[in-house]
Amino acid sequence: MSKNHRAGYVNIIGMPNAGKSTLMNRLVGEPLAIATAKAQTTRHRILGMVNDEQSQIIFSDTPGYLKPSYQLQKKMQAKVEEALEDADVLVLLIDAKHSELTEEFAERIKSSSGKLIVAINKIDLSDQQKLETLVEKVKTEFKPESIIPISAIYGANLDQLLKAIRERLPESPPYFPKDQLTDKPEKFFVAEIIREKIFKLYKQEIPYSCEVKVDSFKEDGCLIRIAAIIFVNRKSQKPILIGQNGTAIKRLGTESRMKIEEFLSSKIFLELHVKVREHWRENEEQLKNFGYE
Repeated sequence: MSKNHRAGYVNIIGMPNAGKSTLMNRLVGEPLAIATAKAQTTRHRILGMVNDEQSQIIFSDTPGYLKPSYQLQKKMQAKVEEALEDADVLVLLIDAKHSELTEEFAERIKSSSGKLIVAINKIDLSDQQKLETLVEKVKTEFKPESIIPISAIYGANLDQLLKAIRERLPESPPYFPKDQLTDKPEKFFVAEIIREKIFKLYKQEIPYSCEVKVDSFKEDGCLIRIAAIIFVNRKSQKPILIGQNGTAIKRLGTESRMKIEEFLSSKIFLELHVKVREHWRENEEQLKNFGYE
């Protein structure tokens, strides 16, 4: 291992829908964080590691910053607060088209002790003049160590972003084994894939009212048998999730299974069940059971 090895925690923060999950997946090279066009898709803080001989970057994807309106959102915001406190490097991701941050969020970023890099995302949707104006505004307000315009979805300028991050990591041995990719188990990602498909296939409040828990995960020869439970917030949501004659949940099962097979590189038998947990988003005990500490 190199004498001047660098390692550290690099936390990606931003407003909802800025592209944080897409960016982390691109940087890590694996679809660890679910990403959809809907805001507030990310609920958990997920670590993803990028290793080379000279460095270990421990990326952390976080929920978007928002004003909580129920207990689940308060738990999500606690993860954002953690990310602001324990970062060696903070990557503030700003949407080039919708660049406004709340005043409270901006002040929290300024008070963080982590070295600040600003990545201006979705430059493919902006023009040069607007981008230059935004860069000057960011430079004045945050005085970051670096400002890098990027496109997470197309991979533009991500090498430049990685270089800027590596240069600002502290000298340290690696925190995790070099062949480790994430801190989460396979079951976590299976549940997240199903939840991602719910966000993509259902409308209105349904995705925000669902939580997924893997009930069993058993390897049976060359087949993995998975049973998962989808919990909904109200009784009226259960028939919507299932659909007429079960058509909606069958489609959900098919699309989830295909994505899980791709992720695990294995054939999958997937069984889905729907249960009602009235007002689980406000229930401390239920939230704890779902992994929201």
